[in-house]
Amino acid sequence: MRIKTYFPIFDWGRRYNRQTFTSDLIAAVIVTIMLIPQSLAYALLAGLPPEVGLYASVLPLIAYAVFGTSTALAVGPVAVVSLMTAATVGRIAAEGTADYSSAAILLAMLSGLILAIMGLFRLGFIANFLSHPVISGFITASGIIIATSQLGGLLGIPTNGHAMPELVMSTFEHLGQINFDTVAVGAVALALLLWIRLDLKNWLKRFGLPKGVANIIVRAGPVFVVFLTIAWSDLFDLGAKGVALVGQVPQGLPMLSLPSFSLDTIQALALPALIISIVGFVESISVAQTLAAKRRERIDPNQELIGLGASNIAAAIGGGYPVTGGFARSVVNFDAGAATPAAGAFTAIGIAAATLLLTPFLAILPKATLAATIVVAVLTLVDFGILKRAWTYSRTDFAAVATTLVGTLLLGVEVGISLGVGASILVFLYRSSQPHAAIVGRVPGTEHYRNVKRHKVDTLPDALSIRVDESLYFANARFLEDLIYELVAANPAVKSVVLLCSAVNAIDMSALESLEAINARLKDLGVRLHLSEVKGPVMDKLEGTDFLAHLTGQVFLSHHAAMLFLAKVGNEPRDDENRSSDATDLPVAAILNGKS
Repeated sequence: MRIKTYFPIFDWGRRYNRQTFTSDLIAAVIVTIMLIPQSLAYALLAGLPPEVGLYASVLPLIAYAVFGTSTALAVGPVAVVSLMTAATVGRIAAEGTADYSSAAILLAMLSGLILAIMGLFRLGFIANFLSHPVISGFITASGIIIATSQLGGLLGIPTNGHAMPELVMSTFEHLGQINFDTVAVGAVALALLLWIRLDLKNWLKRFGLPKGVANIIVRAGPVFVVFLTIAWSDLFDLGAKGVALVGQVPQGLPMLSLPSFSLDTIQALALPALIISIVGFVESISVAQTLAAKRRERIDPNQELIGLGASNIAAAIGGGYPVTGGFARSVVNFDAGAATPAAGAFTAIGIAAATLLLTPFLAILPKATLAATIVVAVLTLVDFGILKRAWTYSRTDFAAVATTLVGTLLLGVEVGISLGVGASILVFLYRSSQPHAAIVGRVPGTEHYRNVKRHKVDTLPDALSIRVDESLYFANARFLEDLIYELVAANPAVKSVVLLCSAVNAIDMSALESLEAINARLKDLGVRLHLSEVKGPVMDKLEGTDFLAHLTGQVFLSHHAAMLFLAKVGNEPRDDENRSSDATDLPVAAILNGKS
């Protein structure tokens, strides 16, 4: 069982048959066709030679097939991670140099090691510090930056920068150098790719083509655009007219090797590698879980960390750069019928074959075609609707989204995602430090207790029932003290305070000290403190302290029992030999009407 846990291939491999092989092979052919132009384009986005994108689409897919748990996730280069790679490596090496490529390979290795270690130590929960709104804001901003960064490639002008101010200024500075042949190639490629994505399927259906055939043609559309612009470049000698071409691409696969490194380079790349790892994992696990739910399959997040870690280590050994699961490719893989992770291994074989056979043709491919490919691919990343949805639902979530989006646009991806993490933690701390609390009373005719401000309820005039809807810890301990003191001061008739703990999952040491202080201060005021509906794990912790021995009131199994007890005995001294009570023999009629 342990071998199957860490090597899922031994689980699904036992059930592999001809039917799953056929399904995986068909899916692999479709994904391979889609992945070839994307891999080339994303490598350029990362500031690397285009063939590196192909290298990053071979061994990582095989590694994921061995260690991954998703039957549909397609691993490889993706837009956001490519942008983050360019921003990270660009700080320590000049683009186009051997040091730049070496740093990108080392970044993949570090990212892989971080992911694998997180998986082995079951640290997948760390990704929870990136909330969905923050991730949406970050990806939207990244999509805008990526699209803007490709304007230079579409216009035939040099641009630089990894944030909007630098990119916009760089673009305007070089507008006088626009190459109109490049503009023509970019415009045609962009128009064709948009038409293929948005309308080609409907156009094919009108001609009566089966849905499956139409889907394959649509997926192959970007490859057709690549070959069309290669032919255009060859017939009209676009390179002589100043159109930037991919240039000579090494034929064949790279030699397997470990990346070279220095301690200084590792120190410079360690934190960015951690950020890239977490962002890549969040994107990947979201896609994997969404697709798995449609088939009622289970995804193991910690094993996914190991699978992605192995993929990135494989990318480094194979001369690639950081990879993760891509949304568009995974959906295509899923829709094409991929039945097991073996579909990824078959895709790797297809990419390897393309690397061996197609590279001679890529030398005269206009870079404007790849720029257009990137722009169309990132359109799905941009979601301005998240701002409206966040504003409508929660102002604090909107603040986190806006902070992340604006920070990423203005300051770059690393600062932006760091602001997002900080915003997520601040929002959590703010909400949990100001937890919702309510005075509750009994809904007439029932044993249910609800907020007196929302329901018509019965309460006791000398008892105050308070429900705190949050675990108690250092950040909200003082809030609870102030709340209880304020409510008791405003109700002089109160002789008992009952803290309803049904929503309290934990009490840390700071909160315990606050409860002790509350108990002592209420005792001085002649008010008894009771607890009700304390959860087992919380009660276990309290029983390991002397808090219960000094508690002036009792601990009740249910809040209704507490109210029945107080209605009968009021503020009489307790029996110290019996701290808890069910009070099941007390009459419901003893509960008095009124509002607290």
